Amino acid sequence: MPKLNEVFSGGFLKAEDLGGKSPRVTIERVEVKDFDDGKKLIIHFEGKDKALVCNKTNASIIEEVLGSDDTDVWEGKRITLTTRKVEFQGKLVPAIRVVLEESKAPAPVKSADVEIPEDSDSIPF
Repeated sequence: MPKLNEVFSGGFLKAEDLGGKSPRVTIERVEVKDFDDGKKLIIHFEGKDKALVCNKTNASIIEEVLGSDDTDVWEGKRITLTTRKVEFQGKLVPAIRVVLEESKAPAPVKSADVEIPEDSDSIPF
């Protein structure tokens, strides 16, 4: 039997979709979508089925990391996602955050002169 999260997952990324990992992803495109509480950025990633509903905090971090507030410039750029506990309606809940220190990400591991890149394809979103 499927789990509720699998049945009602929708097309948007949730913290539990990261599975405790911090994948590096490539921004495929950014669009604006109207929600009941206003307009929000939707960030789609290359090779991923789910998109990120981008809040102001994450948008500001992406702007800082990529050096531009022009979302067209973000396309094709790589960012790192992670989960953090944040306060929401008086409770601590897991949320997706963009990692600010993008340039400080660890280099790929080398073994026997063969570079082994980070594999974000193992993150099932």
